[in-house]
Amino acid sequence: MRLIFAALFCVMVSPSAFAEKLPAPVGKPVLTISGLIANTNEGDTAVFDVAALEKLGMETLVTTTPWYSGKVRFDGISLSKLMDLVGAKGTSARVLALNSYENRVYQVGIEGETPLIAKFYRPDRWSDAAIREEHSFSAELAEHEVPVVAPLARDGETLFEHSGFRFALFPRRGGRAPEPGNLDQLYRLGQLLGRMHAIGASRPFAHRESLTVDNFGHAALASLLDGGFVPRSLLPAYESVARDLLARLDELFSRVRYTPIRLHGDCHPGNLLHRDDAFHMVDLDDCRMGPAVQDLWMMLAGERHERLGQLAELVDGYQEFHDFAARELPLIEGLRALRLMHHSAWIARRWDDPAFPLAFPWFAGERYWGDQILALREQMAALDEEPLRLF
Repeated sequence: MRLIFAALFCVMVSPSAFAEKLPAPVGKPVLTISGLIANTNEGDTAVFDVAALEKLGMETLVTTTPWYSGKVRFDGISLSKLMDLVGAKGTSARVLALNSYENRVYQVGIEGETPLIAKFYRPDRWSDAAIREEHSFSAELAEHEVPVVAPLARDGETLFEHSGFRFALFPRRGGRAPEPGNLDQLYRLGQLLGRMHAIGASRPFAHRESLTVDNFGHAALASLLDGGFVPRSLLPAYESVARDLLARLDELFSRVRYTPIRLHGDCHPGNLLHRDDAFHMVDLDDCRMGPAVQDLWMMLAGERHERLGQLAELVDGYQEFHDFAARELPLIEGLRALRLMHHSAWIARRWDDPAFPLAFPWFAGERYWGDQILALREQMAALDEEPLRLF
């Protein structure tokens, strides 16, 4: 998930009575906290390495997400404990993560001006033509008053180079992700996506890839097996369920008719941000050709009856600007399955990047792959269920 990502965490913390000097990090710093805090270790900031964060202890959260069927378990440190450790004096914290892992994203301060966002593209992933086509799509949407954060141009150019690295500059535009299940917000998100797809359907991409079972499914499995990432003890089970699932997906995508259009491609809630009573779209780095429903299904969460109501609101807003092809609805669980497999392959293909083992240490453990086997089996079962439908 490669994007400028904003979330609001409300935490109640107890201000420290006395300021304390925190231990200096020994390893590579991975987190810096500043603001109304009493306890620091570098000037007026608190800097942590992985070892210091691990000392806080891991906590478990079980919840539902748009990306998985059923409940999912997440492990991590407690934000409340972290705020206590630094002696936070406020009652709320706004966390803005700029590193997208796929690219390198920085906030660049300019004296007397609003900061800019600099995105350095991962070498060899996209051609110059593909990146410029992403930028052109953003500009085309902006010209039609679709609220999207488009790259800044200088002398007509949006793609720049420094020391062999390609980068683009974007205006900083923050916001909050939509609230899960908020029907009013879903209606407005549907309007936004309908406006985008009305433009996206006008002509195809020439240089960007399509979302298919081959590249998101078969190629993903090949990367995992060829790289030896699945633990040997779980390899037969994982390979078996993955191949069975891919056979089902081949049949599904050959049976369901759809017209590929230009998509956002990675349209999860964190890429549709809410600010000043309006939504705007960020991070078109994964824009590609594919079925329109790919940009809609990640807005849905919860039990079936909840998702049916959410879908109705989303499509009502969407159809104010673009016709929705209900025949694509059976693809939803297939697209979810492809995202699961592609996400694992994405981490595997980037494992030589030092940022990835640091950010995803669980990827090398048996527990992750056991969970993946279960998730793929659940997707097999989901494909047997009646697809979502409009009333």
